[in-house]
Amino acid sequence: MISFADLTTMRVGGPISDYHHFSTTSSLVAGAHEIWRSGKAWMAIGGGSNLVVSDEPSEVAVIHIATRGVTVKKARGHTVTIHAEAGEDWDGFVAHTLAQGVRGLETLSGIPGSVGASIVQNVGAYGAEIAETVVSIDFLEYPSGERITIPATELGLGLRTSALKTGVLRGIVLGVTFALEPSDEGLSIPILYDQLASALGVEVGQRAPLAKVRSAVLALRSSKGMVLSPEDPDSVSSGSFFLNPIVSEKVALKLPATAPRWLVGPEPQDVVVSLGAGESVDLPSLGGEDAMMKLSAAWLIEHSGITKGFSLPGSQAAISSKHALAITNRGGARCEDIAELARYVVTTVANATGIFLEPEPTLVGVEL
Repeated sequence: MISFADLTTMRVGGPISDYHHFSTTSSLVAGAHEIWRSGKAWMAIGGGSNLVVSDEPSEVAVIHIATRGVTVKKARGHTVTIHAEAGEDWDGFVAHTLAQGVRGLETLSGIPGSVGASIVQNVGAYGAEIAETVVSIDFLEYPSGERITIPATELGLGLRTSALKTGVLRGIVLGVTFALEPSDEGLSIPILYDQLASALGVEVGQRAPLAKVRSAVLALRSSKGMVLSPEDPDSVSSGSFFLNPIVSEKVALKLPATAPRWLVGPEPQDVVVSLGAGESVDLPSLGGEDAMMKLSAAWLIEHSGITKGFSLPGSQAAISSKHALAITNRGGARCEDIAELARYVVTTVANATGIFLEPEPTLVGVEL
Protein backbone atom coordinates (compact mmCIF):
# COMPACT_ATOMS: atom_id res chain seq x y z
CA MET A 1 0.00 0.00 0.00
CA ILE A 2 1.30 3.44 -0.90
CA SER A 3 1.95 5.88 1.95
CA PHE A 4 2.55 9.60 2.35
CA ALA A 5 6.17 8.70 3.12
CA ASP A 6 6.38 7.58 -0.53
CA LEU A 7 4.88 10.82 -1.84
CA THR A 8 6.54 13.55 0.24
CA THR A 9 10.09 14.90 0.28
CA MET A 10 10.15 14.69 4.08
CA ARG A 11 9.49 10.92 3.71
CA VAL A 12 7.08 10.68 6.61
CA GLY A 13 3.38 9.91 6.75
CA GLY A 14 1.07 6.93 7.14
CA PRO A 15 -0.46 4.49 4.64
CA ILE A 16 -3.17 5.67 2.21
CA SER A 17 -6.17 3.39 1.73
CA ASP A 18 -7.86 5.49 -0.98
CA TYR A 19 -5.23 6.65 -3.49
CA HIS A 20 -5.92 8.08 -6.97
CA HIS A 21 -3.20 8.94 -9.51
CA PHE A 22 -4.02 11.20 -12.48
CA SER A 23 -1.67 11.85 -15.39
CA THR A 24 -4.03 13.82 -17.64
CA THR A 25 -6.17 16.86 -16.88
CA SER A 26 -9.30 15.25 -18.33
CA SER A 27 -8.95 12.20 -16.07
CA LEU A 28 -8.18 14.46 -13.12
CA VAL A 29 -11.39 16.46 -13.65
CA ALA A 30 -13.49 13.32 -14.10
CA GLY A 31 -11.89 11.62 -11.09
CA ALA A 32 -12.33 14.64 -8.84
CA HIS A 33 -16.00 14.89 -9.82
CA GLU A 34 -16.52 11.23 -8.88
CA ILE A 35 -14.74 11.56 -5.54
CA TRP A 36 -16.59 14.76 -4.65
CA ARG A 37 -19.96 13.21 -5.51
CA SER A 38 -19.16 10.35 -3.11
CA GLY A 39 -18.96 12.81 -0.23
CA LYS A 40 -15.58 11.45 0.92
CA ALA A 41 -13.04 13.65 2.65
CA TRP A 42 -10.25 14.37 0.14
CA MET A 43 -6.97 16.14 -0.40
CA ALA A 44 -4.80 16.89 -3.44
CA ILE A 45 -1.05 16.37 -3.62
CA GLY A 46 1.56 17.26 -6.22
CA GLY A 47 5.29 16.87 -5.59
CA GLY A 48 4.79 16.55 -1.83
CA SER A 49 7.58 19.02 -1.09
CA ASN A 50 5.64 21.15 1.34
CA LEU A 51 3.68 18.56 3.29
CA VAL A 52 4.22 17.01 6.69
CA VAL A 53 1.62 14.28 7.27
CA SER A 54 0.68 12.25 10.33
CA ASP A 55 1.95 8.70 10.78
CA GLU A 56 -1.60 7.43 11.27
CA PRO A 57 -3.32 5.48 8.45
CA SER A 58 -5.31 7.80 6.20
CA GLU A 59 -8.80 7.09 4.91
CA VAL A 60 -8.95 10.41 3.06
CA ALA A 61 -9.22 10.15 -0.73
CA VAL A 62 -5.82 11.32 -1.99
CA ILE A 63 -5.79 12.93 -5.43
CA HIS A 64 -2.24 12.71 -6.76
CA ILE A 65 -1.79 15.25 -9.57
CA ALA A 66 0.82 14.15 -12.12
CA THR A 67 -0.46 15.95 -15.22
CA ARG A 68 2.02 17.17 -17.84
CA GLY A 69 2.15 19.74 -20.61
CA VAL A 70 3.59 23.19 -21.35
CA THR A 71 2.12 25.50 -24.01
CA VAL A 72 3.15 28.91 -25.29
CA LYS A 73 -0.24 30.56 -25.48
CA LYS A 74 0.75 33.96 -26.81
CA ALA A 75 3.87 35.87 -27.76
CA ARG A 76 3.20 39.57 -28.18
CA GLY A 77 5.64 42.45 -27.81
CA HIS A 78 7.56 42.18 -24.56
CA THR A 79 5.45 39.38 -23.07
CA VAL A 80 5.37 35.63 -23.62
CA THR A 81 2.38 33.90 -22.05
CA ILE A 82 3.12 30.29 -21.08
CA HIS A 83 0.68 27.76 -19.60
CA ALA A 84 1.80 24.72 -17.60
CA GLU A 85 -0.30 21.84 -16.34
CA ALA A 86 -0.42 21.61 -12.55
CA GLY A 87 1.56 18.36 -12.28
CA GLU A 88 4.61 19.65 -14.15
CA ASP A 89 7.79 19.52 -12.07
CA TRP A 90 8.51 23.11 -11.06
CA ASP A 91 12.26 23.12 -11.65
CA GLY A 92 11.84 21.30 -14.96
CA PHE A 93 9.35 23.96 -16.02
CA VAL A 94 11.76 26.74 -15.03
CA ALA A 95 14.52 25.11 -17.08
CA HIS A 96 12.13 24.82 -20.04
CA THR A 97 11.27 28.54 -19.95
CA LEU A 98 14.95 29.50 -19.89
CA ALA A 99 15.64 27.19 -22.83
CA GLN A 100 12.95 29.13 -24.72
CA GLY A 101 14.87 32.36 -24.08
CA VAL A 102 12.41 33.95 -21.67
CA ARG A 103 13.15 35.35 -18.24
CA GLY A 104 11.25 35.85 -15.02
CA LEU A 105 11.58 32.51 -13.21
CA GLU A 106 15.36 31.96 -13.23
CA THR A 107 15.91 32.90 -9.57
CA LEU A 108 13.28 30.31 -8.61
CA SER A 109 15.38 27.45 -9.97
CA GLY A 110 15.82 24.35 -7.83
CA ILE A 111 12.64 24.74 -5.77
CA PRO A 112 11.10 21.26 -5.38
CA GLY A 113 7.46 20.53 -6.04
CA SER A 114 4.93 20.98 -8.83
CA VAL A 115 3.69 23.99 -10.79
CA GLY A 116 0.22 23.79 -9.23
CA ALA A 117 1.56 23.67 -5.69
CA SER A 118 3.82 26.65 -6.37
CA ILE A 119 0.72 28.84 -6.43
CA VAL A 120 -0.57 27.51 -3.12
CA GLN A 121 2.64 28.60 -1.42
CA ASN A 122 3.42 31.60 -3.64
CA VAL A 123 6.95 30.24 -3.76
CA GLY A 124 9.78 32.72 -3.75
CA ALA A 125 13.55 32.94 -3.52
CA TYR A 126 16.43 35.36 -4.11
CA GLY A 127 14.30 38.45 -4.43
CA ALA A 128 11.51 37.07 -6.65
CA GLU A 129 8.23 35.22 -6.12
CA ILE A 130 5.46 33.59 -8.14
CA ALA A 131 3.11 36.54 -7.65
CA GLU A 132 5.23 38.67 -9.98
CA THR A 133 4.66 36.51 -13.06
CA VAL A 134 1.35 34.65 -12.61
CA VAL A 135 -1.50 35.74 -14.87
CA SER A 136 -4.19 33.25 -13.84
CA ILE A 137 -4.94 29.69 -12.84
CA ASP A 138 -7.20 27.09 -14.41
CA PHE A 139 -9.24 25.90 -11.43
CA LEU A 140 -11.71 23.14 -10.60
CA GLU A 141 -13.97 24.64 -7.96
CA TYR A 142 -15.17 22.58 -5.00
CA PRO A 143 -17.91 21.50 -4.41
CA SER A 144 -19.58 22.71 -7.63
CA GLY A 145 -17.09 20.94 -9.90
CA GLU A 146 -17.15 23.98 -12.19
CA ARG A 147 -13.99 24.63 -14.21
CA ILE A 148 -13.10 28.32 -14.09
CA THR A 149 -10.24 30.74 -14.69
CA ILE A 150 -9.16 32.84 -11.71
CA PRO A 151 -6.98 35.91 -12.30
CA ALA A 152 -3.91 36.47 -10.15
CA THR A 153 -5.55 39.47 -8.48
CA GLU A 154 -8.08 37.11 -6.85
CA LEU A 155 -5.57 34.56 -5.55
CA GLY A 156 -4.64 36.42 -2.36
CA LEU A 157 -0.93 35.88 -2.97
CA GLY A 158 1.16 36.89 0.05
CA LEU A 159 4.27 35.78 1.93
CA ARG A 160 4.27 31.99 1.30
CA THR A 161 0.49 31.97 1.27
CA SER A 162 -2.56 32.35 -0.96
CA ALA A 163 -6.33 32.10 -0.90
CA LEU A 164 -5.79 28.43 -1.77
CA LYS A 165 -3.67 27.80 1.31
CA THR A 166 -5.99 29.68 3.66
CA GLY A 167 -9.08 27.89 2.29
CA VAL A 168 -10.77 30.99 0.89
CA LEU A 169 -10.61 29.18 -2.47
CA ARG A 170 -11.37 25.46 -2.35
CA GLY A 171 -10.73 23.11 -5.22
CA ILE A 172 -7.90 21.89 -7.44
CA VAL A 173 -5.39 23.88 -9.49
CA LEU A 174 -5.44 22.35 -12.98
CA GLY A 175 -2.91 24.64 -14.63
CA VAL A 176 -1.12 27.97 -14.32
CA THR A 177 -0.52 30.73 -16.86
CA PHE A 178 2.57 32.93 -16.55
CA ALA A 179 3.60 36.17 -18.27
CA LEU A 180 7.35 36.16 -18.92
CA GLU A 181 9.72 38.40 -20.84
CA PRO A 182 11.62 37.47 -24.00
CA SER A 183 15.35 37.88 -23.47
CA ASP A 184 16.92 38.39 -26.87
CA GLU A 185 20.19 39.37 -25.22
CA GLY A 186 20.11 36.29 -22.96
CA LEU A 187 20.12 38.29 -19.73
CA SER A 188 18.11 37.76 -16.57
CA ILE A 189 15.71 39.96 -14.68
CA PRO A 190 17.52 42.44 -12.37
CA ILE A 191 19.31 40.62 -9.54
CA LEU A 192 17.86 42.01 -6.30
CA TYR A 193 19.34 39.68 -3.69
CA ASP A 194 22.77 40.51 -2.25
CA GLN A 195 24.01 36.93 -1.90
CA LEU A 196 23.07 36.02 -5.47
CA ALA A 197 24.54 39.23 -6.87
CA SER A 198 27.80 38.49 -5.04
CA ALA A 199 27.89 34.93 -6.39
CA LEU A 200 27.41 36.27 -9.92
CA GLY A 201 29.93 39.10 -9.52
CA VAL A 202 27.41 41.82 -10.37
CA GLU A 203 25.94 44.78 -8.53
CA VAL A 204 22.46 44.53 -7.03
CA GLY A 205 20.02 45.67 -9.71
CA GLN A 206 22.17 44.49 -12.61
CA ARG A 207 21.38 41.59 -14.94
CA ALA A 208 23.42 38.47 -15.68
CA PRO A 209 23.31 35.68 -18.29
CA LEU A 210 20.29 33.41 -17.74
CA ALA A 211 22.33 30.19 -17.63
CA LYS A 212 24.75 31.65 -15.10
CA VAL A 213 21.91 32.84 -12.88
CA ARG A 214 20.34 29.39 -12.86
CA SER A 215 23.68 27.73 -12.10
CA ALA A 216 24.41 30.18 -9.29
CA VAL A 217 20.97 29.72 -7.75
CA LEU A 218 21.27 25.93 -7.88
CA ALA A 219 24.72 26.13 -6.29
CA LEU A 220 23.50 28.40 -3.50
CA ARG A 221 20.47 26.23 -2.81
CA SER A 222 22.61 23.07 -2.84
CA SER A 223 25.00 24.63 -0.32
CA LYS A 224 21.99 24.94 2.00
CA GLY A 225 20.62 21.44 1.33
CA MET A 226 17.67 22.96 -0.54
CA VAL A 227 17.99 21.00 -3.80
CA LEU A 228 16.64 17.45 -3.77
CA SER A 229 19.48 14.97 -4.15
CA PRO A 230 19.82 11.30 -3.19
CA GLU A 231 23.41 12.12 -2.22
CA ASP A 232 22.46 14.86 0.24
CA PRO A 233 20.71 13.75 3.46
CA ASP A 234 19.99 17.39 4.29
CA SER A 235 17.64 17.57 1.30
CA VAL A 236 15.26 15.04 2.89
CA SER A 237 13.10 17.83 4.22
CA SER A 238 10.21 20.10 3.37
CA GLY A 239 12.55 23.02 2.67
CA SER A 240 12.31 25.95 5.04
CA PHE A 241 10.26 24.72 7.98
CA PHE A 242 9.56 28.13 9.52
CA LEU A 243 8.37 31.41 8.07
CA ASN A 244 10.45 34.53 8.52
CA PRO A 245 8.30 36.35 11.10
CA ILE A 246 6.94 39.83 10.48
CA VAL A 247 6.74 41.87 13.67
CA SER A 248 6.30 45.47 14.69
CA GLU A 249 9.36 47.66 14.38
CA LYS A 250 9.24 48.14 18.15
CA VAL A 251 9.67 44.40 18.68
CA ALA A 252 12.34 44.10 15.98
CA LEU A 253 14.47 46.88 17.42
CA LYS A 254 14.61 45.13 20.80
CA LEU A 255 16.74 42.40 19.20
CA PRO A 256 20.52 42.72 19.09
CA ALA A 257 21.85 45.06 16.41
CA THR A 258 23.35 42.03 14.62
CA ALA A 259 19.89 40.57 13.95
CA PRO A 260 18.97 40.75 10.26
CA ARG A 261 15.76 42.70 9.68
CA TRP A 262 14.02 44.25 6.71
CA LEU A 263 11.50 47.06 6.79
CA VAL A 264 8.10 46.14 5.38
CA GLY A 265 6.11 49.18 4.30
CA PRO A 266 7.37 52.79 4.35
CA GLU A 267 10.65 53.66 2.67
CA PRO A 268 13.51 53.20 5.14
CA GLN A 269 15.59 56.10 6.32
CA ASP A 270 19.39 56.03 6.23
CA VAL A 271 20.80 55.01 9.60
CA VAL A 272 24.45 55.39 10.68
CA VAL A 273 25.73 53.03 13.37
CA SER A 274 29.17 53.68 14.86
CA LEU A 275 31.85 51.08 14.24
CA GLY A 276 32.41 48.89 17.25
CA ALA A 277 28.92 49.51 18.62
CA GLY A 278 28.35 45.75 18.89
CA GLU A 279 25.04 44.32 20.03
CA SER A 280 24.26 46.93 22.65
CA VAL A 281 23.54 49.78 20.24
CA ASP A 282 20.02 51.28 20.29
CA LEU A 283 18.82 51.46 16.70
CA PRO A 284 16.60 54.44 15.79
CA SER A 285 13.18 54.00 14.22
CA LEU A 286 13.32 53.37 10.48
CA GLY A 287 9.71 53.58 9.38
CA GLY A 288 7.52 55.25 11.95
CA GLU A 289 5.03 54.10 14.55
CA ASP A 290 3.14 51.61 12.35
CA ALA A 291 6.15 50.12 10.58
CA MET A 292 6.52 46.34 10.38
CA MET A 293 9.75 44.41 9.92
CA LYS A 294 10.63 40.96 8.63
CA LEU A 295 13.14 38.97 10.67
CA SER A 296 15.35 36.03 9.81
CA ALA A 297 13.91 32.86 11.35
CA ALA A 298 17.26 31.11 10.82
CA TRP A 299 19.05 33.81 12.80
CA LEU A 300 16.48 33.61 15.61
CA ILE A 301 16.93 29.83 15.81
CA GLU A 302 20.72 29.97 16.01
CA HIS A 303 20.67 33.00 18.32
CA SER A 304 18.47 30.94 20.68
CA GLY A 305 21.19 28.30 20.95
CA ILE A 306 19.98 25.73 18.43
CA THR A 307 22.86 24.86 16.13
CA LYS A 308 22.91 23.36 12.65
CA GLY A 309 22.75 19.57 12.93
CA PHE A 310 21.00 19.65 16.31
CA SER A 311 18.68 16.78 17.20
CA LEU A 312 16.84 15.67 20.31
CA PRO A 313 18.19 12.54 22.06
CA GLY A 314 17.19 9.35 20.28
CA SER A 315 15.46 11.18 17.41
CA GLN A 316 16.04 10.70 13.68
CA ALA A 317 14.80 14.25 13.01
CA ALA A 318 17.45 16.96 12.97
CA ILE A 319 18.09 20.56 12.08
CA SER A 320 19.87 20.58 8.71
CA SER A 321 23.66 20.66 8.99
CA LYS A 322 23.64 23.29 6.25
CA HIS A 323 20.74 25.61 7.15
CA ALA A 324 19.11 26.22 10.52
CA LEU A 325 15.72 26.83 8.91
CA ALA A 326 15.24 23.26 7.68
CA ILE A 327 14.22 20.16 9.63
CA THR A 328 15.47 16.95 8.03
CA ASN A 329 14.68 13.25 8.21
CA ARG A 330 17.97 11.52 8.95
CA GLY A 331 16.48 8.14 8.04
CA GLY A 332 13.53 6.38 9.60
CA ALA A 333 12.08 9.44 11.33
CA ARG A 334 8.37 9.46 11.99
CA CYS A 335 6.11 12.47 11.66
CA GLU A 336 5.99 12.79 15.44
CA ASP A 337 9.81 13.07 15.50
CA ILE A 338 9.59 16.00 13.09
CA ALA A 339 6.79 17.62 15.09
CA GLU A 340 8.61 17.13 18.41
CA LEU A 341 11.71 18.89 17.11
CA ALA A 342 9.61 21.68 15.59
CA ARG A 343 7.85 22.23 18.93
CA TYR A 344 11.21 22.37 20.67
CA VAL A 345 12.42 25.03 18.22
CA VAL A 346 9.25 27.12 18.61
CA THR A 347 9.42 26.96 22.41
CA THR A 348 13.15 27.68 22.59
CA VAL A 349 12.97 30.68 20.26
CA ALA A 350 9.91 32.04 22.09
CA ASN A 351 11.62 31.75 25.46
CA ALA A 352 14.78 33.45 24.17
CA THR A 353 13.22 36.22 22.09
CA GLY A 354 9.50 36.41 22.78
CA ILE A 355 8.84 35.67 19.10
CA PHE A 356 6.79 32.64 18.06
CA LEU A 357 7.77 30.98 14.78
CA GLU A 358 5.07 29.70 12.44
CA PRO A 359 5.50 26.59 10.26
CA GLU A 360 5.76 27.07 6.50
CA PRO A 361 4.76 23.59 5.28
CA THR A 362 1.17 22.38 5.37
CA LEU A 363 0.64 20.12 8.37
CA VAL A 364 -1.87 17.30 7.96
CA GLY A 365 -3.09 15.49 11.07
CA VAL A 366 -0.36 17.00 13.24
CA GLU A 367 -0.20 20.14 15.36
CA LEU A 368 2.69 22.07 16.83
